[in-house]
Amino acid sequence: MLKKYKLKNYDFKLIIYCALLTIVGILAISSADASYTQKQMFGFAFGIVLMVFVSLLDYSVLLKFTWVYYAINLVLLLLVKLVGYDAGGATRWVTIAGIRFQPSESSKIILILFFSQFIMKYKDKIKKLYFVGICILLLAPPLVLILSQPDLSTSIMICIIFAVILFVGGIDWKLVFVVLGVSIPSAIFVVYSAVRQDSFLKDYQQRRILAWLHPEDYANSEAYQTLNSMMAIGSGQLLGKGYNTNEISSVLNSGFISESQTDFIFTVVGEEFGFIGACIVIVLILCIAIECLIAASKAKDLAGKLIATGMATWIGFQGFLNIGVATGVLPNTGIPLPFVSYGLTSLLCIYLGMGFVMNVRLQSNKN
Repeated sequence: MLKKYKLKNYDFKLIIYCALLTIVGILAISSADASYTQKQMFGFAFGIVLMVFVSLLDYSVLLKFTWVYYAINLVLLLLVKLVGYDAGGATRWVTIAGIRFQPSESSKIILILFFSQFIMKYKDKIKKLYFVGICILLLAPPLVLILSQPDLSTSIMICIIFAVILFVGGIDWKLVFVVLGVSIPSAIFVVYSAVRQDSFLKDYQQRRILAWLHPEDYANSEAYQTLNSMMAIGSGQLLGKGYNTNEISSVLNSGFISESQTDFIFTVVGEEFGFIGACIVIVLILCIAIECLIAASKAKDLAGKLIATGMATWIGFQGFLNIGVATGVLPNTGIPLPFVSYGLTSLLCIYLGMGFVMNVRLQSNKN
C-alpha cells in the first residue's frame, strides 16, 4: 500500500499553510481558554503525523473500501442517537473505549471519499437523472441522522460539498440550472417565512434569521454573540490589542463572548491580532483551498479530482461560513473555523483529508 514518491513532488506548501493556520488557532485558543491548549497541541502533532502517513499511501487502494467506511459512518451516527450525550441542547458526541468524538465531523471526509469513488465507478452515468437520484438516496441516511442531532450547520456543509462533487463529476448542466432555479427561490422563501407569524421554521431557526435581519431587536438574546463579536473584531483595529491581552476594554476578557474557543474563534483573532491577523487567517484558508484545487487539476483520475475538490470546498466554504457569522454577514450557524477552532475530531479529520489531497498530488500524471 505504501508507495515510493519523489521528494520534489511533495506538496510542502500545503503542509506549511496548514501548520501556520493551526498555530494561529492554538494561540487564539490559549487566549480564549488556556485549558484547551494542550489538547489542541496534541491534535496538531498527531494530525501532522496522520497527514504525512496517509499522503504516502495509495488512495486508489483505500477507495476500494468506501462501502465499509459508509457503513461505519452510519453505525457511528446511529450510536449518537442511541448512546450519545447532550451538550448545549444537541446530541452530537459519543464515547467509545474512553475516546470522545463527533461522528458528524468524520462524516464529511467519509462522504467525500465515498462519493468520489462511487461517481468515478459510474462516471458514464453521471449525466443521467436517475443516477443523481441514487446519489441523493445514498446521501439521505447520514444527512437525516445528522439533522436529527440537531446539527443544521453540518448538514448544510455536507450538502454544499455533495453538490460541488456532483458538479465537478460532470452532471448535466440542465440539472444544475434546475437546482439553482429551485434552491435560490427556496432560500428567499425561507427568509421570507421567518418574518411571518405562521412560519414553518422551528422557533430557534426563525429567531436566528430574525436576529440576523434585525440584530438590534435581539441584542440581548440571539444576536448577543454576533454583536459582541463584531464589536470585538472592530476594537482590534489594524494591529490588535496584543496576544492574550489583559486590557480592561477587551470584549473577550469581559466575558461577553461564550464558546470563543470554537465557533467564535475568529473574534479572538480579530481582537488580539487586528485586521492584519484576520487577513492572515483568511489568506491562509484561501491558500489551502487553492492548493487543493491545484491538486484536483492535476489528479490522475476522477476520484482524485473529486477528493481534492471536496476538501477545497470543505475548507473554503466552511471558513467563509464561520467568518461570515463572526462578522454578522450570515446568520449564526454554529460551525467551526477549519484548523483554527478547538475540536480534536474536526482537526484530525481535516488533516486526514489533507493527507488524501497530498497523495492525489503525489500520484499526479502532471508533475
